[in-house]
Amino acid sequence: MCGLCGELRLDGKAADLTAIQRMTARLERRGPDHGGSYSDGPLGFGHRRLAIIDLSEHANQPMVDQELGLALVFNGTIYNYPALREELRGMGYHFYSTGDTEVILKAWHAWGEGCVERLNGMFAFAVWDQHKESLFLARDRMGIKPLYYTFDRERFRFASNPQALLAGGGIDTTIDPVGLHHQFTLHAVIPAPDTILQGIKKLTPGHCMTLDPSGQSIERRYWQLEATRPEQPMSDAEWLESIHDSLRRAVQKRNEIADVPVGVLLSGGLDSSLLVALLAESGVSDLRTFSVGFEDHPSEKGSEFEYSDQVVERYDTRHRKYLIPNDQVLKRLPEAVDAMAEPMFGQDAVAFYLLAEQVSREIKVVQSGQGADEVFGGYFWYPRMNAETEGTPLRRFARHYFDRDHEEYRHTVSRAYRGDDHTSARIAELLAEPGADTFMDAVLRMDVTTLIVDDPVKRVDNMTMAWGLEARVPFLDQQLVELAARCPPELKLREGGKYPLKAMSRGLLPDAVIDRPKGYFPMPALKYVRGEFLDFMRDILQSRACIERNLYSRAYVDMLLAAPEMHHTRLLGSKLWHLALLEFWLQRNVDGV
Repeated sequence: MCGLCGELRLDGKAADLTAIQRMTARLERRGPDHGGSYSDGPLGFGHRRLAIIDLSEHANQPMVDQELGLALVFNGTIYNYPALREELRGMGYHFYSTGDTEVILKAWHAWGEGCVERLNGMFAFAVWDQHKESLFLARDRMGIKPLYYTFDRERFRFASNPQALLAGGGIDTTIDPVGLHHQFTLHAVIPAPDTILQGIKKLTPGHCMTLDPSGQSIERRYWQLEATRPEQPMSDAEWLESIHDSLRRAVQKRNEIADVPVGVLLSGGLDSSLLVALLAESGVSDLRTFSVGFEDHPSEKGSEFEYSDQVVERYDTRHRKYLIPNDQVLKRLPEAVDAMAEPMFGQDAVAFYLLAEQVSREIKVVQSGQGADEVFGGYFWYPRMNAETEGTPLRRFARHYFDRDHEEYRHTVSRAYRGDDHTSARIAELLAEPGADTFMDAVLRMDVTTLIVDDPVKRVDNMTMAWGLEARVPFLDQQLVELAARCPPELKLREGGKYPLKAMSRGLLPDAVIDRPKGYFPMPALKYVRGEFLDFMRDILQSRACIERNLYSRAYVDMLLAAPEMHHTRLLGSKLWHLALLEFWLQRNVDGV
């Protein structure tokens, strides 16, 4: 797990190594163990390493193979690299390291851009071919690893986060009206390639890109998720057995493929608890687990320790739990916002940030339960969408998911941004893609391949990597996702959702953990829009920077401030928090750059 960046000049000049240095410095927290750079005429690479596989200097990056004429920067983990390594050795390739980085380098030489179809894992990487003078970039199927870029007549630059690109300079920081529309209507999800800034894009998951110094670029989609029933029908029992086996394998390989210990972020919910149970079922001993909680609020408990403690007791894990005082949450919020690659509305980002800080002092790799709700239909809005019988697929989805309909969006923003309904057009397009048998198949596929990428997955990557902690997400294993996508939606949505996971958990977990209502990270300090938290948001929205930026309709801001706890989205988010968070992110990450 690392941070990477680079530049390919398109104007005939040599790579700007000073800019590469500035970009690399902004990635240090993603990779505290080693920093390196490489240049070859128009091409420059920068890299920060978090050493997890092959801890020796032989696996440092940028990795250069002079014999093959290739250089590589890579972020992520390839879980099938041992098998690929043996296949490549059989083809005559020699290896000087024992990790997965060199396997990618040799795989690209052997199979060209077709190597990405062979990689099983989470990855973002760039390969420079000295002989062809071509740059190849790729991002994993599920978008677990980020890859942002900026492209103009003079240069192409890329990095693991926008902050690094901004540090390089020369970025158009104008607000993108398409990105802004998605930000406020799609729960802060801005689907690739767009971002909130006009000058920064991101490579779409499951895509790769090839460029040359003349500026010619080719982008290719190398993976597409099929949400159709298999030709050979399967019984419910067969589905449950197949999913159990697939998830067990996903958890096992994320525990085994590492040269350092691997722990589990144990929230007390079904998903992370099941990871612990499956690791124990597979014979893993001396499990290390970590939980975070906050002080209770008069209206809500601040932790889920009562559930996580039951799992710890059953499996005798080596457990650490951290209780964070509520007065620390608001104080540490600016740091968490600084770590956000893009503005994130999910308030549990702060919880992940504070948990990762503590966990990183003891361990480098953890497994996390993100993705289970999207893959297996665990959110409350799925049954509601499924119950809809009238209207277009777009309308059936929007009625239960969109934070604001287009008309309210027009009242939210200032006159300059009251354009077309970009979100409806994009969602209609995604829902209409071929390869989905039913409306719910299309919804769940879109969630797994698009919506989850720029909400919980990005949130976990950002907050853990801010402390040099690698988070692995077995529920987003390629084989498991492909299997689950073909499973009938009615089986996944049974008993309120996530039925396959609940079924396999019987006997492995306490019934209290399985049957508890769906929970979220308790964040009392940020959930109730009052007191210091309300003052904080009011100060942001009434600041000179916010007024001069002129993104929002002042009448809409005044309406929210007049009744701050009255205005919620369909997903129960605070509309006031949405406006304040975006403005605060811009002030922290863009203003003054």
